[in-house]
Amino acid sequence: MPSGLVALALGGFGIGLTEFLIAGLLPQVASSCAVSEAAAGRLISGYALSVAVGANALAAATARLPRKQVLVGLVALFVVGNLLSAVAPNYPVMLLGWIVAALCRGSFFGIGSLVARSLVAPEKKSQAVAIMFAGLTVANVLGVPFGALVGERWGWRAAFWAVTAIGVLALAGIAALVPARAGRVPPATGADPALPKPAAGTDEAASDPVPPSGLRAQVRAFRSWQVWLTLAATALSYGGMFGAFSYIAYTFTEVSGFAQADVAWLLMVYGVGLVVGNLVGGRAADRDRALVLALPALTLALFGLLADSAAASVVLVFVMGVTGFASVPGMITRVTDFAHGAALAASANVSASNVGNALGAWLGGLAITAGLGYTSPLYVGAGIALSSTVVMVIAARLARQHSV
Repeated sequence: MPSGLVALALGGFGIGLTEFLIAGLLPQVASSCAVSEAAAGRLISGYALSVAVGANALAAATARLPRKQVLVGLVALFVVGNLLSAVAPNYPVMLLGWIVAALCRGSFFGIGSLVARSLVAPEKKSQAVAIMFAGLTVANVLGVPFGALVGERWGWRAAFWAVTAIGVLALAGIAALVPARAGRVPPATGADPALPKPAAGTDEAASDPVPPSGLRAQVRAFRSWQVWLTLAATALSYGGMFGAFSYIAYTFTEVSGFAQADVAWLLMVYGVGLVVGNLVGGRAADRDRALVLALPALTLALFGLLADSAAASVVLVFVMGVTGFASVPGMITRVTDFAHGAALAASANVSASNVGNALGAWLGGLAITAGLGYTSPLYVGAGIALSSTVVMVIAARLARQHSV
């Protein structure tokens, strides 16, 4: 494993930690900044909006810059944002720091995935992306308890100082360990390893192994239907899983019979599943992406059927985490394959996932409001996830037609 991947994973861990730890710190932040709980909760909304805006805006603004320099700049932005939060004298400064820290998230994982896959052999590209995302998935498990523990012992500012220190380490690691010319992605040789090479003259063929630079060149990557189909599949895959996950606490307490106090450790079980799914999915996605995408729909449907069993719910929430994140590395490598390494496409994939999250949560809420019960988001999520598989099957078939 190239040492540069470790540095990228550390950066992903720091960014993920910032995103998740705030949930355990909101009461302290609200009290310290003398604002209401609702105002403190706007930190989370502001973070999400900043991610959505920053992902494509920063990727477009840095289109002509070397990707290592861009990553160093993004992590530096992250450090500055967390430093502002740590020393914030009032709520507006805290919110500003939170937004600044969030700006780098989408672009870091988009551009970082291109750099990660360039550090390994082509047949291990999804595994490399999975290693980079391992930091994010571990942060998902540790973020809330880390924030709560540090905040309880040393105050909420100490948590942001700790994340700032992690950001400085990641910054130094990326600067020292990632090669200067990292990020060159070879042209696509088919969306999946089993597919033949695209024929010359199609929008999937590429003759130049150097990824497009400049905003206009990167926008041209979106002329490929394969890019759009992959973005759609990503949004639907995330939407299916997030639609179910958004209301999983209600499923546990109202259907499975767990107490409210049990929800925290059940979510940690889910988080452990994310870690496993990320690493296993990176290996599997280099072989069969359609199969990986089909598993979440099956898992969610089975969960809906067996949710009244506490034992089955524990097992299935773990499997839900495994299958839910398993498709992420493969979808990122696929969209960058057909975009010929355009960083804007990689960042658009992150934005697509956020669109899917919003869609899934909305549809799951509609199902509950309609009186369909607290298992209905699981079935809604299964349907959305299944549509992702259909889109991917169509995309693979079109790719085969263009290659013959």
